[in-house]
Amino acid sequence: MRRSTFLSAVALAPRWAGAAQTPSQTVRIGVIGTGGRARRLMAGLDRVPGTRIAGLADLWDPALAQAAKLAPPGVYTTHQYQELLARKDIDAVIIGSPNHWHAQMTIDACAAGKDVYVEKPITHTIAEGPKVIEAQNRYKRIVQVGTQQRSMPHLIKAREILKSGQLGTIHKIHMTWNRNMLRRLSAPPDVAARDVSWRDFVGPSRGQEFDAYRFRNWRWFWDFGDGIFGDLMVHWLDTVNWMLDLPMPTSATAIGDNIHAHGQWETPDTVQTLLHYPDRRVQAYFEGTFVNHRNAAMTELMGTEGTMYIDRGRYEVLPERKRGPQGQPLENPLSASEWILGEGPRGADFYQEPDGESLHLANWVECIRTRRRPACAAEDGVLAADGSHLANLALRRDRVVRWAEVKV
Repeated sequence: MRRSTFLSAVALAPRWAGAAQTPSQTVRIGVIGTGGRARRLMAGLDRVPGTRIAGLADLWDPALAQAAKLAPPGVYTTHQYQELLARKDIDAVIIGSPNHWHAQMTIDACAAGKDVYVEKPITHTIAEGPKVIEAQNRYKRIVQVGTQQRSMPHLIKAREILKSGQLGTIHKIHMTWNRNMLRRLSAPPDVAARDVSWRDFVGPSRGQEFDAYRFRNWRWFWDFGDGIFGDLMVHWLDTVNWMLDLPMPTSATAIGDNIHAHGQWETPDTVQTLLHYPDRRVQAYFEGTFVNHRNAAMTELMGTEGTMYIDRGRYEVLPERKRGPQGQPLENPLSASEWILGEGPRGADFYQEPDGESLHLANWVECIRTRRRPACAAEDGVLAADGSHLANLALRRDRVVRWAEVKV
């Protein structure tokens, strides 16, 4: 189905959006892009009462088959996401497609009268940001971006502490997502060109020949993914934006190298960026790699009175040791404190508790019923995505890039 025909067909369809729904009603959800990340969200949705998977869309049959095991028997499946959006028995969709499809699928879903949970980053380019926000607002949709840290209780509490001013003024932010792990560096044997609608997969990106490796490792190729900045940094950047009410950084500089992948990836496997907020006198630094695990996945917000350490399982308040002009120790009224929910080492990618996916999905479903703003609406997701795009532009242009020169 062509997009123009699809939009004409759904324009006259009745929309579920108008009034708030009663909590007893089941929210019928379709999943677009049923790869590993979407299936993790489906498992999380199973723990959210009043929801049901009502449809699945993916270009690759093995992904559809695996997702169908997590859905009710006989669930509707299709290779064309537009066909899923045209169904009247689906109220909302989860979008777990590759990044280059996120914005267009979100826009199409909003136009079809569906509420949306879209994986991060919500955009693949800066130009897509205003369009996806306009669609959310024009069609009065609930759009939740999948940066689930906003829904984790210990990070909500950490934000309250920061807002109280106990840590003084935050001037420096250190964000990391470091791993030491081998990624698949050869073409997977389970993908054949005849089994994939490659043209539909490529979609809005530039035309190219079928490549099984790129199909299964799209995150690390510029046409489809956004590298470490768009895949991992965006989580922490959204968190600090939320905690500190940060605007867009005015500039970014970045470096990157492909150390482990030996040039097989287009995006580097080891990166650093510095984001500057001169009006707030804030410097934010991110480092990410696949060749060393030190610091793992964490953020430190450094204030004049203390530092807030956060990861996906804990926060820690660390008071500053202060000294006067003569070097004499000064009393700091700030006390050390912590809240640990996640068992295991610091900085893990995931913890059993808190269950960030289920909490974030539950917030989305609640907002579908109440029509209230979700934890991470399109505007919030675009802000974090734009920060990662700015870092990527600095990396690829090999110079400082200012927001004023690239913003739409």
